[in-house]
Amino acid sequence: MGNLNAVVLGANGFAGEIGKKGTVTDVTFFNLKKGDDSVTLLEPTKYPEKMSSLFYAGAMSDFAILIVGKIDSTLGETILMTDCLGIRKGWIILRNYIQEAQLRPLLAGTALESYTVAEDDPIKLRESLLALASSIGKNEASCGSVPVDSHFNVKGVGTVVLGSVIDGVIKKHDKLRVLPLSETVILKSIQKHDIDSDSGSRGDHVGLALRGIESERLDRGYVLTTDNSVKVTKTVRDNAGLVKYWPAPLKEGMVMHIGHWMQMVPCRIVSADNGSDWRSPAVELELTEEIIHRPGDDGIMMYLEGGKLRVVGKIPLK
Repeated sequence: MGNLNAVVLGANGFAGEIGKKGTVTDVTFFNLKKGDDSVTLLEPTKYPEKMSSLFYAGAMSDFAILIVGKIDSTLGETILMTDCLGIRKGWIILRNYIQEAQLRPLLAGTALESYTVAEDDPIKLRESLLALASSIGKNEASCGSVPVDSHFNVKGVGTVVLGSVIDGVIKKHDKLRVLPLSETVILKSIQKHDIDSDSGSRGDHVGLALRGIESERLDRGYVLTTDNSVKVTKTVRDNAGLVKYWPAPLKEGMVMHIGHWMQMVPCRIVSADNGSDWRSPAVELELTEEIIHRPGDDGIMMYLEGGKLRVVGKIPLK
């Protein structure tokens, strides 16, 4: 039994030729299932208008399908976001007579440089994705985490959360911490592709019925977890790594967003020491609310007023 989350970039609607349409927000989900193997395709429906759409779709994925029909600033920003998110496995589909040799220089030195060119054939892609899902080994982790994508109340069921297992394994009847609320709920039931299941593993898109909390108290980006290492942070201090196309040094007072899992939190640069290399500045960020993460995860820095480039870089979250 294997599962795979794959983000489809560059051609909204293409995933509908491969999988069955599911939940629609600023990210559209498409589901594909064969036997015990499943694939969830995610499209950033509102990108490039909304940067959050691209970030959330990529943050939930371990695999990418990059469709290249034009070489422009949107493609460049997509490549940089995918690189910052560390999605190292994927395929490239070339259209409009674009040649691989034209694209490769843009991918050099990024997580995408090992992506292979695939045929623009939804049927073949469907079978290849299912084969990849089947090759993923069983997850034996003893704990797991699910960032909340959406939440609502269902009559006769109670509070239901939709999200993807970002790490590890969750099991029916688990006691889950709800961060940043520091409360505990009971996981009553799990559904995957509308079928009841006793557990959910990394990559599974799940529906969770909870006991012990009202839907109104939850928000997108909250995290349900059995992993005691997951924590909340409101001040970030470390050396950032800026993308190579970012045009200028960071400055004190600059307002940005920092993203992790299903959160994009506004923050202000309290201090920035650019030292001898302004692309690796020592910065202190003051966040407007707590961000949820494991120690050592990276936060993605975004400047939404950046015009054609809104991806700034990344910074460790301690």
